[in-house]
Amino acid sequence: MTSLLLFGVFALLLLINLPIALAIIFATLVTMVATIDSLPALTTIAQRLVAGIDSFALLAIPYFILSGFLMGQGGIAHRLIVFAKVLVGRLPGGLAIVNVISCALFGSISGSAVAATSAIGGFMIPAMEKEGYKKSFSTAVTVTAATTGMLIPPSNILIIYSLASGGVSIAALFIAGYLPGLLVTLLLIVGAVIYVKRHNISPVSAQTIEPFWPSLFGAIPSLFLIVLIIGGIIAGVFTPTEAGAIAVLYSLCLSLVFYKELQLKDLYPILIKSVLTTAIVMLLIGASSAMSWLMSYETIPQSISNVLLTLSQNPLLILLIINLTLLIIGTFMDMTPAVLIFTPIFLPVAESLGISPLHFGIMMILNLSIGLCTPPVGSVLFVGCSVGKVGISEIIKPILPLYVAMILALVLVTMFPAISEFLPKLLGLI
Repeated sequence: MTSLLLFGVFALLLLINLPIALAIIFATLVTMVATIDSLPALTTIAQRLVAGIDSFALLAIPYFILSGFLMGQGGIAHRLIVFAKVLVGRLPGGLAIVNVISCALFGSISGSAVAATSAIGGFMIPAMEKEGYKKSFSTAVTVTAATTGMLIPPSNILIIYSLASGGVSIAALFIAGYLPGLLVTLLLIVGAVIYVKRHNISPVSAQTIEPFWPSLFGAIPSLFLIVLIIGGIIAGVFTPTEAGAIAVLYSLCLSLVFYKELQLKDLYPILIKSVLTTAIVMLLIGASSAMSWLMSYETIPQSISNVLLTLSQNPLLILLIINLTLLIIGTFMDMTPAVLIFTPIFLPVAESLGISPLHFGIMMILNLSIGLCTPPVGSVLFVGCSVGKVGISEIIKPILPLYVAMILALVLVTMFPAISEFLPKLLGLI
């Protein structure tokens, strides 16, 4: 009855378009008031909201959010696009491939799918339209490719999963995300090329492609950030939180001094955006932590685990059920609360079947990444449509093959744990 009340109130509040953080808080509060006195309920909620964000690891998030905004406006996105165009621009479907690679590169540097959609889409969507691509398809490519930044480190959501899972190594999660992220990138490229061949779109004109060496030298300082951050974490030189601070300093120097695309007057609005985004993320984390605590207190995860384990002892079948559930959840819930709420529910089931928390985490993040670009709540989908100036109804048809590519990647990652675990094992992180 407690779980029915909790999720019933939560679903009702979402239906009336209450912001998801408030829906989580009020659903948790209503459920607690129904089981204990109001004063202890209010006190406990307040305590759990604060305790949910009282974590040293979460200090990395505002740093990576700020560095993402600095990169988006500091000329880094443009130089990555130019370099990707030099590499693959002459191939069939060249600009579509450039779009996917640019989103993957920028997403991996900024750690934000929304930032990648805005920064890359603002340049690539008009450029693809000039080359004969439909605006709806260009937007679809940008929206789906931007989600690869959730897997390719540094990624804020992997830090949040580490918190929700009870301490899976952030360094191991970062490294584990590389191969699945590259797999999604490759399959999206294949899907985009198939679309281009079916619609007979010509390759990019050679005159529009810059010389190789200048584009490489322009992109190297941006690409070095990946080596600096991930290399430093793996080598134990600094923690993920310290890496976030270094990312801010490096991107600030790159944008202000080296590329000179930012001025000091531009920093104030960037800082304001970063603070607002951080506040939203932290409120979501605190609210989700409160709901997770309530579910744990009422033994809801254990009850769901018992139900799932009575259905089958086959790990693949259980993972299929979990994946289908998460795909549905991802269509109406933001990624952060989904990870914080459902990790304590599904992770014990996976571990009881011999599935490692590392593999499960990568599978879960990949699954929920699909929800970022699906209606009705997909934040990246709405940002992409806004940047591309297209309606959601226009984008549905061209995005369907790209959904298939992402789901195929999810199936492969689910079935073959080595895709997630190979690099961490090779580097001795697990």
